[in-house]
Amino acid sequence: MTDGLPAPGDPPLAHRHLDAGQSACGELLALLHIQMRALREEQVLHLVGYDRGALQDIPAWCRMTGHRLLSLVDERPAHFYIQKRRR
Repeated sequence: MTDGLPAPGDPPLAHRHLDAGQSACGELLALLHIQMRALREEQVLHLVGYDRGALQDIPAWCRMTGHRLLSLVDERPAHFYIQKRRR
């Protein structure tokens, strides 16, 4: 376990996929917000991010919004698996 995150292992089953390309900071978080709104509670989004800042931005966004970061694979690009929170 690194920084409180589960080890990568096998990726969780994703219900939706977002390749954010070179989107950074505000644009990336706006895209993420839109995709998460489209999910039902506890469904999972697989986000692919190429911006190195996403490695800090996405976990922080999850903490602030209550969504759960299930897995983070720190590669180029980074892969994030985010579970939508329950209301």
